[in-house]
Amino acid sequence: MVKILFVCLGNICRSPTAEGVFRHHANKAGIEDGFTKKIYIDSAGTAGYHLATPPDKRAQLTALKFGVDIGDLKARKLTMQDFSDFTYLLAMDTDNLMIMQRNCPPEHQHKLHLFMSFAENSPGITEVPDPYYGDTEDFNIAYDFIDRAAQGFLKYIIHEHKLLNT
Repeated sequence: MVKILFVCLGNICRSPTAEGVFRHHANKAGIEDGFTKKIYIDSAGTAGYHLATPPDKRAQLTALKFGVDIGDLKARKLTMQDFSDFTYLLAMDTDNLMIMQRNCPPEHQHKLHLFMSFAENSPGITEVPDPYYGDTEDFNIAYDFIDRAAQGFLKYIIHEHKLLNT
């Protein structure tokens, strides 16, 4: 099973959106997620500011505009166990990637990636900007970046892990 963890700072804007968007695209491709399926998708934050709270309402409303419901997700903090449990840990920005790199055991460093590194048609864009202190447009921009990276990452793991029988 391929286990994917999306990581941002507080786990209430970018990473839960990435979890929902990626799940949406994977399910559309015929790849269902869950413990009895081919993939498992989750998200976490490097800081525990919002533990057990749902995603920011603005993130929820932005995702819903595109048919993605993230309202049932709950924020959690990245744990040491996550480094061994997950196949891929995808950071939304370099600050969170550096936090992950500092805390990750050497044998799991290869699992850490910037999420935008998988985006197609996004030259020069390396991070998903944090929309938390912004307005609706900032959430739209973050969603667009997440959607591009999610589609590119889905293509990557389908190829790498032969997830479809085509």
